[in-house]
Amino acid sequence: MLEREAEEARGSCLSSFLEALSGRVSRLTREAYARDLQQWLGFLRRLGLEPEEATPLTLRRFLAQLATLGYARSSMARKAVALRSFYAYLEKTGRLLGPDPARFLKVGGISRALPRVLSRADVERLLEEAGREGGILAFLERALLEFLYSTGARVSEAAGLDLADLDLERGLVRLKGKGRKERIVPMGDVAADRLREYLQSARPLLAARAGYTGGRVFLGPRGLPLSPRGVRRVMERAARRAGVAASPHTLRHSVATHLLEGGMDLRTLQEFLGHAEVDTTQVYTHVSKERLREVYFQAHPRAR
Repeated sequence: MLEREAEEARGSCLSSFLEALSGRVSRLTREAYARDLQQWLGFLRRLGLEPEEATPLTLRRFLAQLATLGYARSSMARKAVALRSFYAYLEKTGRLLGPDPARFLKVGGISRALPRVLSRADVERLLEEAGREGGILAFLERALLEFLYSTGARVSEAAGLDLADLDLERGLVRLKGKGRKERIVPMGDVAADRLREYLQSARPLLAARAGYTGGRVFLGPRGLPLSPRGVRRVMERAARRAGVAASPHTLRHSVATHLLEGGMDLRTLQEFLGHAEVDTTQVYTHVSKERLREVYFQAHPRAR
């Protein structure tokens, strides 16, 4: 009986924490936190401990066990973030018996893989190939790819784009990002022109195929809004024809790197990409350094 009550209390504690995250993080982040914390609660259960009884040593033992089981450092780092957030919430709500045991929890020596980026020449080849096959879907392909490269939008942001989000005259677009956060970003003239062509020449015909009367901008061959998977398919078709290994996420990484190399400062790039923390944006400085090194050894007369 007591064990069942303890189990219910643990579940209630986790549920209230996840509820508190609503509107602050994306659905996918909440689901990842839920899985990570369920694993943590299972670890505590086997030790006969409640969440409030955990110590810094208990937390380190948990991470050590994950390392023994072969978890990647990136996965362990995410679990550490979930634990820090969870215990900060418990402290804030007065549920801890003592100081926050996870406050200084971290996984040292994590190596973050550098994102793969396209050269400017590869991007040009990809965008030139977009729409080459002709037909009504050529307008969609050109508009979507130019939009992705111009705005650095995530796949979900492109799929969720509404007509009301576009201000083509001023070259601005409202993107609805993670955790329901919105941001206004600029859009280049070429992208705006391709969107005008698509909206005038293709979208009405596509919408008529399904009798679609909603406001989504990008519609697929059947006349219904493109899903994130549909956005990827449009991109993959153009990339195969151009002979470029690319995805929408690659294009997002590419525009971020090209902007940084062109002189955009890190804080502005953070706002442009919709990153909650500048640390996430920091990875692009490493990419640019790699590019700097590459150009140096190609250009300097005495580098080799």
